[in-house]
Amino acid sequence: MALKITLKPGERLIIGGAVVTNGNSTSCDLVIENKTPILRQKDILTEEKADSPCRRIYYTIQLMYIDEDYLAKYHKLYWDLVREVIQAAPSTVALIDSINEHILCRRYYQALKQTKRLIDYEQEAIEHVSGSAEGV
Repeated sequence: MALKITLKPGERLIIGGAVVTNGNSTSCDLVIENKTPILRQKDILTEEKADSPCRRIYYTIQLMYIDEDYLAKYHKLYWDLVREVIQAAPSTVALIDSINEHILCRRYYQALKQTKRLIDYEQEAIEHVSGSAEGV
C-alpha cells in the first residue's frame, strides 16, 4: 500500500537516508510506493539539539532507523545511553523497557514515538527539580 505525503513549502523530509526539501512556493505531494524509512521534519532531531540524555537516545534511534549500515555502532551507543539514564533515573525503567522491545524487534519508528514520551518525562522531571530548587 502506497503512502501519500504532502509537504508544505520549505518542509523537509528524510526518505531512506536522503534529505528531501520542498521548494518555497507550493505544497508537494509525494507517493512512497515501497517500504523505506521516512521521517517528517517535525520528527527529525539534529545532533545539535540532542542536548539531554533522553534526546541523545532519540537521536541514536533515529540513526538506527535511517542509517542501517552502522546498526552495531548505534546499538552499542543506545545501550550505553540507556544504562546511564536508568542509573540516574530508575523511574524511567518502564518507558525504557517499552522502547527496548521496539529496538529488539527492529521497530525503530515505534521506538522513536515511545522515546518522545521518555523525553517528555525527562522534561517534567527537570522542571520539577528546578521548581523545588526555587523554593529553597
